[in-house]
Amino acid sequence: MSLKIEFESLLGNLETVREELQLKLHLASMDAKDEFAEAEKQWQLVKNKASDIADESVETSEEYIAKAKIVGEELKEAYQRVAKRLTE
Repeated sequence: MSLKIEFESLLGNLETVREELQLKLHLASMDAKDEFAEAEKQWQLVKNKASDIADESVETSEEYIAKAKIVGEELKEAYQRVAKRLTE
C-alpha cells in the first residue's frame, strides 16, 4: 500500500473518530474538553496537509507525506485519550 493511500485511510478514520467524539463532548469533563481543543489544532494541521497532498498541482515529497502521517498518528493517540476519558 502506498504511503499516500495509507495517509488517506488514516484521515478517513480520524474524521470518523472525531465526529463520534464531538457527539459525546457535551458530557465530558473539562480535562477532556481541553485535550480535545488541543487535538483540534492538530486536526487543522492534518487537514491542511491533506489538502496539499490531494492537490495534484502541488508536488508533495514522500518526506512531507510521512511527516503528515506522524502528525495524524499523534492526533489519533490524542483522540484515543479523550475517548478513554469519556468512558471513565
